[in-house]
Amino acid sequence: RYARRLHKTTRRLVPDSEVRFLLSESGSGKGAAMVTAVAYRLSEQHRLIDETLAEFKLTHEQLLQVKKRMRAEMEAGLKKKTHETAKVKMLPTFVRSTPDGTENGDFLALDLGGTNFRVLLVKIRSGKRRTVEMHNKIYAIPIEVMQGTGEELFDHIVTCISDFLDYMGIKGARLPLGFTFSFPCKQTSLDAGILLNWTKGFKATDCEGEDVVYLLREGIKRREEFDLDVVAVVNDTVGTMMTCAYEDPNCEIGLIVGTGSNACYMEEMRNIEMVDGEQGRMCVNTEWGAFGDNGCLDDIRTIYDKAVDDFSLNAGKQRYEKMISGMYLGEIVRNILIDFTKRGFLFRGQISETLKTRHIFETKFLSQIERDSWRALLASLERTWVSVCAYAGEFFTISTEFLAMLTSKPLDAVQMPVAVLHSTGAAGPSSPTALVSFHSFSRIMHQTVKDLAPNCDVTFLLSEDGSGKGAALITAVGCKLREAEQ
Repeated sequence: RYARRLHKTTRRLVPDSEVRFLLSESGSGKGAAMVTAVAYRLSEQHRLIDETLAEFKLTHEQLLQVKKRMRAEMEAGLKKKTHETAKVKMLPTFVRSTPDGTENGDFLALDLGGTNFRVLLVKIRSGKRRTVEMHNKIYAIPIEVMQGTGEELFDHIVTCISDFLDYMGIKGARLPLGFTFSFPCKQTSLDAGILLNWTKGFKATDCEGEDVVYLLREGIKRREEFDLDVVAVVNDTVGTMMTCAYEDPNCEIGLIVGTGSNACYMEEMRNIEMVDGEQGRMCVNTEWGAFGDNGCLDDIRTIYDKAVDDFSLNAGKQRYEKMISGMYLGEIVRNILIDFTKRGFLFRGQISETLKTRHIFETKFLSQIERDSWRALLASLERTWVSVCAYAGEFFTISTEFLAMLTSKPLDAVQMPVAVLHSTGAAGPSSPTALVSFHSFSRIMHQTVKDLAPNCDVTFLLSEDGSGKGAALITAVGCKLREAEQ
C-alpha cells in the first residue's frame, strides 16, 4: 500500500515525468560491490586512455630530432642539387626587402587561401604620421567552384573583383594589385608564380603547373570591364611578415597558424642556390606543410594522424600541416573520440551517425572549450556533444564530469604537440625577432622555442591582417623597386 501511494503522489507532484520504482535487493552489500566494480572499470579506462594519448607527448629529445630533420630538409630545399627532390621546397619569393616607411599610394589586394575570398582597397600614407586605411569585402567560394575548372574559379574571382570595384566606385582606375595566393607556388619573378599543387580542399583543374597571375589576367581580359596592374603574387605568410616589419624593422620571420601552417624568413642570397646573385637577402617561403612527406616524421605520427591523411583529398601530402593546422585538428579529435567510443569509453560504445560525419567536430571547438573556465567547460561540452552526438531525437546518457575528463584529454593531447611542433619549425631559422599569428597555445609555443633555441632572443608579435595589408605593402615595395629600375 505504501509503494502504491508513493507512486501515485509522485506522479501528482511531477506530472511531466515518467517515474518507475524498483525494489533494491541487498543494496548495501551488492551495491558496494557494484560501486567497486564501476570504479575499477573507470580506473582501467583512464589508464588505457592515458596510454593511448601518451603518443602525442613528445620528449625534449624527440623535439630536437624533429628540429634537426627540419633544418636538413630546409637546407635540401635551398640547394640546386637537391631542390627538385626536396619536400620542403624553400621557394624564393623575389621580395628583397621589408618596408622602410616611405611607401605611399592606393593599392588593391586579393586574398585567396580558403573558402572565403577577400578583395581590399588599401590606402598607405607615409610621412610623420604613417597610416594604413583598409576597405574590404568578403565573398564565398562555393565547393563546386573550388573543385571545378580553373576557368570557373578565376571567372568567379574576377566577378568578385568587379563587384568590389563597383562597390568602392573605382572601376575606372588602373590600380597596382597584390595577389595573396596561399598555395605552394614556384615564383620566377615578383609577378609570376607557378602553382605547384593545390592544398586546403582546392582541386580546380588546369591550374597546377600554370602561372596564377597569367590565369588572373586572362580572367580579367574575358570580363572586358576593367584593367589592373598586377605587381606581385604574394604568399600569405610573407604578407604576415611584411605587416609586422612595417611596424618593427627587426621582424624577419613570418609564421601562419591558421587553416594551414607555413613559415617564411629573410635568407642570405648566397644560400639561395635557385636564384642568381649573392648580394643582399630575399624572403624564402618554406612551404613546410610538406615536411614529412618523405617519411621522416613517421615515427611520431599517430594512428589518428594517419587516418586523417588517408581520407583527405591529397593523401600522403602536406603531412606536417595535417598534424598541426586548423583545418585538421578537429578531425584528429573526432577520430580519437570515435576510437574511444568503439572501445567503450564513451556513449556506451554506440557511435552516432553524426559523429561518423567527417569534419563535424570543428577545430574552433578546441579553442572555445579551452577558453572557458572549468564550470563553463562542462556546459560547453554538454552543448557541443548534444549538437554533435544527438540526432533524430537520439541522446546518449553519460556523466558530465566523466565526459569532461574524457573529452578534455584528447584536446590537451592534440593541442600540446601542435604548439611544440610549430615551435620546432620556428626554432629552425635563427633570427632576432619572430612573429606568430596567435592562438591559444602561444604560451606553450613561446616556452618551447626558448627551450629549443636557447641562444636566440625571440619576440612574438601579432600580425594584423597580413594577407591583406601585407600584400599591399609588398605591392608598394615592388612599385618603388620598379620605378627605381626604370
